Amino acid sequence: MKKHWWKALGVLILMYVLTVGMLTPLHPGIIAVHPRKAQSGTKLEVRINGYNTHFEAASGELSVWLKPDSTGSYGKTDSSLWIPGLITQVHSDTAFSATFDLPQFLPTNERIAAFTLIADSPRDGAALQPGAIRITQDSVNIQAGLTSWLKDDLKKYLHADYRFDFPFRSLLYETIRNTYFHVSLWFAMAFLFIYSVVYSARYLIRPQAHLDRKANAFTSVGMLYGMLGLATGAIWAKYTWGTYWSWDIKQTMTAIALLIYGAYFVLRSSFEEPEKKARLAAVYNLFAFAALIPLIYVIPRMAQVSLHPGASGNPALGGEDLDNTMRLVFYPAIIGWTIIGIWISKIAYRIETLQARLDDDE
Repeated sequence: MKKHWWKALGVLILMYVLTVGMLTPLHPGIIAVHPRKAQSGTKLEVRINGYNTHFEAASGELSVWLKPDSTGSYGKTDSSLWIPGLITQVHSDTAFSATFDLPQFLPTNERIAAFTLIADSPRDGAALQPGAIRITQDSVNIQAGLTSWLKDDLKKYLHADYRFDFPFRSLLYETIRNTYFHVSLWFAMAFLFIYSVVYSARYLIRPQAHLDRKANAFTSVGMLYGMLGLATGAIWAKYTWGTYWSWDIKQTMTAIALLIYGAYFVLRSSFEEPEKKARLAAVYNLFAFAALIPLIYVIPRMAQVSLHPGASGNPALGGEDLDNTMRLVFYPAIIGWTIIGIWISKIAYRIETLQARLDDDE
């Protein structure tokens, strides 16, 4: 039993990932602000709808602000500028209304600027929606705009929130949990393919039948993980982008990489002679892995336009996409899926070994 401890570890890790990943709530957020357009120099009345919020429970301590979206120097909006709003009515835990006395001039040289709405309470902490309202001004006067908006560090007015929750993303909502399956499966797939290519390289150095069988087993399970990753990604895309397949650069490169690996199995089935099949499969496996890395992990990051996070060199694992709370589940998910993949690969290897012995006996 002692030699199987790593299998039990893999199962326990995935149980942890499933439990924590699915039951941990999302941080309170704002899902809708109406209206979304306003004119400077007017009184703006807005209705704010929240998610996982407790506006009614904290109605006496609820605060709301508007601040420019972007930061910058002279001529651009400054995120330290803001104006407070007045809570007029709390409708429920997930909805309230507020008014803002918009200054005549905006702190920007643009006629139209986007502003973030922030709602805060001791119960929920800060919930925000970037680009919630677009404000139009008739004429530009940056100096007047800079003096008419309050300039102070807004963070000192916000309540700290120490709850264990996942970040709220207005586009993803609850589907952000798919990170522990879709993305983690891709990482685990890469590790399985590394195992496979190592066994193929060892076979080319010293041909032995068991090395070829191990390479084939790890490639098979890696391919399975790749298909699961593609399927979970398509389902995620349907809920976030509105379609299962949009020919995004990441989707396209992934499909090409899996088709290349699919040809590995076609090649193996094309030869009857075991030695020849194993040798050609090993060579092709090296080629398939060499193509995998640029197709999945390099080319998509070089793209200037992509629906996926990670374009233009962004590694897509920063605070905007994966905060510290999610990392406590994401990294164990990679380890867990990898361990289970190795376990399945070893079972597949044993099955293939038994089949080879039966064939020899016949």
